[in-house]
Amino acid sequence: MTFGSERQLAHARVLRARGSAMPPDGLPAGDILDSWARCLEAGLDFAGATPLQVVEAHELARRRDRAAVVRRLAQAELETLSQQIAGSNFLLAFADPEGIILDLFADNRFQMSGSGAGIVVGSNWSEGVCGTNGTGTALRTGRPASVSGLEHYFLGLGDISCSATPVRDAQGEIVGVLDASSYFESRQHHTHALVQMAATQMENGLLAHQMRDHLVLAIHPRAEFLGTLSAGLLAFDGDGRMLAHNARSRTILQGLSLAGTSFEELFGEPMDLALARLHHGADVRLRDVLGSALVARCVARPTPRRTVAAAPQRPRKSTAAIATEADIVLHDPEAVAAFELVESAVRLAAPVLIGGETGTGKEVLARHAHRASGRSGAFVAVNCGALPDELFESELFGHVGGAFTGARREGSLGLIASADGGTLLLDEVSELPLPLQAALLRFLDDGLVRQVGGTVSRKVDVQLLAATNTDLADDVAARRFRADLFYRLSTVCVTLPPLRRRRDFADSVIALLRRIDPRAAIDDAAVDRLQAHAWPGNFRELRSVLTRALLAGDGHPIALADVERLLPPAQRTATSALQQAAAETIRREFERTGHSVSQTSRNLGISRTTVYRHLAPARD
Repeated sequence: MTFGSERQLAHARVLRARGSAMPPDGLPAGDILDSWARCLEAGLDFAGATPLQVVEAHELARRRDRAAVVRRLAQAELETLSQQIAGSNFLLAFADPEGIILDLFADNRFQMSGSGAGIVVGSNWSEGVCGTNGTGTALRTGRPASVSGLEHYFLGLGDISCSATPVRDAQGEIVGVLDASSYFESRQHHTHALVQMAATQMENGLLAHQMRDHLVLAIHPRAEFLGTLSAGLLAFDGDGRMLAHNARSRTILQGLSLAGTSFEELFGEPMDLALARLHHGADVRLRDVLGSALVARCVARPTPRRTVAAAPQRPRKSTAAIATEADIVLHDPEAVAAFELVESAVRLAAPVLIGGETGTGKEVLARHAHRASGRSGAFVAVNCGALPDELFESELFGHVGGAFTGARREGSLGLIASADGGTLLLDEVSELPLPLQAALLRFLDDGLVRQVGGTVSRKVDVQLLAATNTDLADDVAARRFRADLFYRLSTVCVTLPPLRRRRDFADSVIALLRRIDPRAAIDDAAVDRLQAHAWPGNFRELRSVLTRALLAGDGHPIALADVERLLPPAQRTATSALQQAAAETIRREFERTGHSVSQTSRNLGISRTTVYRHLAPARD
């Protein structure tokens, strides 16, 4: 595509005037230039404001449900990326194939300032809406895209640098895109490579999941690389016909046709013979028909694997259990008490404030409260930290058509009204802007909602829940949160315990593992090692570690060595105050039970090996 438009030249002149780094001829090259031309043809005004289109809550929920499997993989990778680029004033996003952001991990400094304020969950970042940008251009071209500073089509995005990579499923279809953005001055040059590696990890996980009922082999010329991103993945049906392969396998088997090819056409021997050899060892030597030597390892095969239920079962305390929507069974007394109190509160339609560290399950509790309330309306969750201040009122209360610049022509019902007859969860409620706190207080007083730009109020009946990982009382003292609203929201207060303090840790690991993959299993020693970790990210971090352990495995139960590779080195050898407290708890229970190891194990829900390990110093 040629660069002939006067408007394109004008864009280039603006870039040069603003000091953007450009090639000697003053023009950007390749995909950026082509993207600019597409944006011009679509009639986008590069000097105008970047459009902000955000889908309704019910539409976001539908899209998230549709992408459930790939979202689980994306969340694990976003969690890892957030640790790898921490401190760089970043935002990480996963968007669906239409460019709608489904999940965000962000440094608050990025999310609340400059152009970053417009990147929110549910926003549309397709190229046709937001011009040249990492997410939209990667989706449009089907290739990784880095868009830095004023390479963005809209000049208002010139302070952002972003790197994005499409994610494809086993059939090669784009199912989403990973994006890492930062402010231009704090960008890291290795971010693009990290995003591509994360996308590759997701694609391998998707292939393994989608082909789980077929034979999946990992191949590489060197055995030590079979468990890495350098390995090729090949999936075959029962007749030995190729069903799917990853991008890396095309490089390893360069010169060979892969799609629809039979195992014997690739490796010169029947698949049954190779499978027979795989029964006798972890790896098998193969040679492709061009003579290249390879090592293969079975990642999945169409035979039943051990299930979580078949793994060693942990003793449980006799505390009453509550089954939640997320398939997590509670046996921890403190957590059970929180769930029971919330059940009683919603039956009286009382507002509930849910506290707890990030990842402790506040939304799980909120959804359980909605079901316990018996309400027939929708459950609507609002992340108060993800919406820009200027749009918050219209998103929460709705707006009439044309109420303000950028408003939807047909208007918007609003999130509160969408929850009529159901439950409204205000997550990260401490981020609610002060002007909106007063409006929310009025709604709690009279139950009336009036859309922005409207003149008529309507009565709305919702069960209000709020969640926070901060101390709202401190925010009230600092005048960041209205005291009168705090007292209304905290009619009933519950706090979920952190994972490190849960008495049902082992049960939680097994239940969460079942949720990720019903056929997966884990060794007792691995669970004990997990229990020694501090878990600052709680269940969200645990899910990430378990997902990565499964993706790195070969179909065998997760073992101690698998877990050790994933936990931070600094925490593997440290004897923390938390571990000392755990040891003291075990010793006290041991004394209380009359020195019965088995009874101590049952009461605390841990293995006897763990009891012996903590008692050893005291018994010497």
